Amino acid sequence: MKTALQVVALTDEQGHVIAPELLASCSQLHHQLRPMLPVDGAAYAAKMQRVCSYGARMVAAVDTEGRPLGLALFRVYENTYEDLRLYIDDLVSDEAHRSRGIGSLLLDWCATEARRLGCGYQVLDSGTWRTEAHRLYFRQGFSISSFHFTKPLK
Repeated sequence: MKTALQVVALTDEQGHVIAPELLASCSQLHHQLRPMLPVDGAAYAAKMQRVCSYGARMVAAVDTEGRPLGLALFRVYENTYEDLRLYIDDLVSDEAHRSRGIGSLLLDWCATEARRLGCGYQVLDSGTWRTEAHRLYFRQGFSISSFHFTKPLK
């Protein structure tokens, strides 16, 4: 049974938080994907405000009671090989509500936003172990186009 969902902006196009209470209520949800994030709503909101001050934006998929069941953290930027792109840093749907269309809803919303902003690409990285998420990405038309390399500096 699908729940009626609505995508709600948590930040404006400049990354300023416009829904602070809803943002704070996303901490547990976001923690499911990123366990290193603060769980406390105020500490989480402060962290996300800092992240968004560097150009990130956030939206949440909320049910009819206003509970966040999914979220997307993304940014729009230009590079030398894809020009303008919408890059999704984080995409998470609540563990208790997976396989109910939340991820697809958020990816579709991001694609629409990308087109509105003149982006030619929608891009994300995904951990190699996240095979369930990969199935969603392939269904949504994503392909594996490169490797992502990381080097810790500490």
